[in-house]
Amino acid sequence: MRLAIIRQRYTPFGGAERFVEGALEALLERGIAISLYTRQWPQTRLQLIEPVICNPFYIGRLWRDWSFAREVCRAVKAKPPELVQSHERLLCCDVYRAGDGVHRAFLDERLRNASALRRWLTESSPYHRYVLGVERRLFASPLLRAVICNSKMVRQEIHERFGLPLEKLPVVYNAVDSQAFSPALRQHRAAVRQALLVPDGATVFLLVGSGYARKGVATALHALSRLRQNTFLIVVGRDKAFGAYRRLARQLGVLERVALLGPRQDAKPFFGAADVFVLPTLYDPCPNAALEAMACGLPVVTSTKCGAAELLTEHQAGLICPARDLEALARHMSTLADDADLRAAMGARAREAVLPLTPEAMTLQLALLYRDLLAAAYAAKPTAPATAS
Repeated sequence: MRLAIIRQRYTPFGGAERFVEGALEALLERGIAISLYTRQWPQTRLQLIEPVICNPFYIGRLWRDWSFAREVCRAVKAKPPELVQSHERLLCCDVYRAGDGVHRAFLDERLRNASALRRWLTESSPYHRYVLGVERRLFASPLLRAVICNSKMVRQEIHERFGLPLEKLPVVYNAVDSQAFSPALRQHRAAVRQALLVPDGATVFLLVGSGYARKGVATALHALSRLRQNTFLIVVGRDKAFGAYRRLARQLGVLERVALLGPRQDAKPFFGAADVFVLPTLYDPCPNAALEAMACGLPVVTSTKCGAAELLTEHQAGLICPARDLEALARHMSTLADDADLRAAMGARAREAVLPLTPEAMTLQLALLYRDLLAAAYAAKPTAPATAS
């Protein structure tokens, strides 16, 4: 039996790869052959995976995605595996991991208060039109047998927008390493705060994420400007318009209370230095940073369109509000800034909420799903007719 995994850019330390590698290793141990369809073969610890390089020339993201999908589907058709799982939106897969959620839902949130001109420009973008078209065809494909959702939010969106039955939409949360991310990281608290010139006794909010517009960095800065002076915000992550956010912080009069650090190889010390994790994201299916913050024992303030919000609500481990509701965000941040006992109680419940999300538990969920789908594929495979003796 052969399982194909499709990932255009396979980065061994990426979120999607960390999500699936444990399950793939378990399948290799069970004698399942695995092929990885990707643009460039990476260095990976799973040496028994067979690489299938599909790297057609492209210019721009539309051509990039379209050309890769076409090349991969040709390769799959030429040598069909028993089961095909894709991390990309394309039409030749049996299983799709909706790690990016629903593109239509993302655009709806992004354009919620947009001008008519901006809405028209976005909706008429060839790239967005391509992604929306592939997404519709993917979820209507008769080949599609399961969609792995990384939150109940994503499962519900796919069910409501595309009509897929819930039994085809298993929820498998991203795994969290609760040993690497734990309250023990507070050992870095004093050193990080001293290096960033955080005043003694300040309440520190942390935001980790790249793509500041989607992650809500501007909203967090505006909310900070409404909080008492003894509050501080650390932002870790990449953005092309990094300088614009420094200028915004200066205009709001909070530049002295903000550390815009850009990308960092290791964000763990900053989790240890923080009191609260804040992420007023426009749309985030299940951000690893929020789960890691919870594992560190931090209460979380996030938006209603963040997949982690359902865990916070279920376990009373944080506060939720719409992404653009500045008044509510500032109120939630102020509540946690002023109440150390509430922070401690919510932080403890946050860690308890993610302790079951171990790599081993996630691997077992995926391995059982693959086992069932591969068994069904094997049972459906026609057998050769018996020959007369």
